[in-house]
Amino acid sequence: MDKFLEVLSTVDSFVWGPFFLIPLLLGTGLWLTIRLAGLQFRKLGPAMHLALLKRDEAAGDSAAGKQPLDDTIEGDISHYQALTTALAATVGVGNIAGVATAIHIGGPGAVFWMWITGLFGMASKYSEAFMAVRFRTKDAKGEMSGGPQYYLEKVTNVKWLGRTLAVAFAVFAIIASLGTGNLTQANSVATQLQASFGINPWMTGLFMAALTGIVLLGGVKSIGRVTSAFVPIMIILYVGAALIVLGLHLAEIPDALALIFHDAFTGTAATGGFVGSTFMIVVQYGVARGIFSNESGMGTSAIAAAAARTREPVRQGLVSMTQTFIDTIIVVSMTALVIVVTGAWKATDADGNPLDGSPLTAEAFNLGFPGGQGHFVVAISLVFFAFSTVLGWAYYGERCVERLFGLNAVTVYRVLFAIVIFVGCITELKVAWTLADITNGLMALPNLIGLILASGLIAHETRAYLKRDPKLRESR
Repeated sequence: MDKFLEVLSTVDSFVWGPFFLIPLLLGTGLWLTIRLAGLQFRKLGPAMHLALLKRDEAAGDSAAGKQPLDDTIEGDISHYQALTTALAATVGVGNIAGVATAIHIGGPGAVFWMWITGLFGMASKYSEAFMAVRFRTKDAKGEMSGGPQYYLEKVTNVKWLGRTLAVAFAVFAIIASLGTGNLTQANSVATQLQASFGINPWMTGLFMAALTGIVLLGGVKSIGRVTSAFVPIMIILYVGAALIVLGLHLAEIPDALALIFHDAFTGTAATGGFVGSTFMIVVQYGVARGIFSNESGMGTSAIAAAAARTREPVRQGLVSMTQTFIDTIIVVSMTALVIVVTGAWKATDADGNPLDGSPLTAEAFNLGFPGGQGHFVVAISLVFFAFSTVLGWAYYGERCVERLFGLNAVTVYRVLFAIVIFVGCITELKVAWTLADITNGLMALPNLIGLILASGLIAHETRAYLKRDPKLRESR
């Protein structure tokens, strides 16, 4: 087993190393930013406005978004529900433990590169959602289906290449849904509940599997209803707790920001429990963990975007890109700033080892929260974040199973998904975490190739729509 883990770690290091997926992900975001003339910066305000509009106003007409909702507007859930479904899958353990790991290995400077990844990743997120709505189709139940498993077939005239890209994405997405979106998340929930509240992992597994199954039976509309109510509360509570800590450490914030920007280009010297990092390590872990957090370029959130009730791919693309802003620029920043301003990033455990992952975040909240009870904030937030991730990824997996094997296979997948939740809660998963990292990378590769091939179409149709919509054309 140790040898197998060593091999997996080597593969993982290559896939997420500085010479393969990281430059491809960051480069694709930069290329799309150029092709779209910085759309994510120019239209962020209108995009946030669209994301919060009620259903009929957000759906819009093909010219200016003024017609009321009618039966000619295809889709199953609102812009907002599509956004919260994607956020449910994205805002997960990575926002608590992943940020801490980036700082643990790369130092405070890694936070800067997480921000950069998020800002350029917004262009990738916009493009994925645009393509998902542009090339979506109806399934046997009359629901909208779309995402890379569909649109990758359309990005090239070479049919075998398009088909290969689409099938590869679907296969790796199904595997990732059982790993990244299930096993690792369920294990995090069970471990945290046992450590903080003494709850038996078997009970957690049974309850979590049953609750997930009930939600999934209602399809995307049920998931949309749950996430639209659940996700905003989850994020607001966590961000609110972080703001309390930051409010009590206002004087340290300028120094923390200065440290982040300085170390982003110089690396960080060893200090306290921190062992030090080079510039390349800072960039590598900042970009890698930023991508894990917001999933920009990975293609998964496009599957939720395809279900949105809208006539216009551009509108849903704008809404979807706010997901990356919320995840990285807001939630990730809260975790990172709390860790840096409290000085927890230099802390060690009882044996003198540097803290990492969720224990590091818990220590930061303990140091900064009144009464030293901040670890409960982290424990509860991690449970909710992880469960929401399970719901979102279950939907992604379903859609990919349906694409490859047909609608009847979805029931089998749901049963398997529930079983895997239970297994994840009661077993140790060192191998699962590494496998999840690898499959995430392999899933992103065909999608990134597709986005590059489709960049001309995306840019052309985006410019054309913005010229037709006076509200979006006039906004700056």
